[in-house]
Amino acid sequence: MNEISLSKKQVKPVIDLLNDYLANYHIHYQKLRGMHWNIKGENFFTLHLKFEELYTNAQTTIDAIAERILTLGKSPFSTYAEYIKVSRIHEVDTVEMADSKMVKEIIGDMAVLIEMEREIMDAASKAGDEGTNDMVNAFMQFKEKTSWMLRAFIGKAK
Repeated sequence: MNEISLSKKQVKPVIDLLNDYLANYHIHYQKLRGMHWNIKGENFFTLHLKFEELYTNAQTTIDAIAERILTLGKSPFSTYAEYIKVSRIHEVDTVEMADSKMVKEIIGDMAVLIEMEREIMDAASKAGDEGTNDMVNAFMQFKEKTSWMLRAFIGKAK
């Protein structure tokens, strides 16, 4: 058992998934920063603020993920080399990217993160790790709603 009464063997897959999730979140975070810096055009004021809101939320989420990994007894990934190696989300050049493409990129990233969140919650349930489940479920709910709003923004809400 680890320090919070979870089986080390059962929680290992949760830690591995959380580290992959952390890596993906870092790439997503940097994309949001690039979009915030490089947004142009008629949606500048709306999207500049939205991207700042999203990267601020991502920064807080990243910290919570890393601290949960530490709580479970392991060290979080901490280099971009590690993040890029395992991330399903890929870097993009945002310098000349159209605003609609930026929003579509974020929607795509959120779909990947939501998929990962469901994987983490499944593994956490099997390990009896309700703390991770509770944390990740809140992150997922935020992304589900935000993804819907972004789809509505570009006229693709369903």
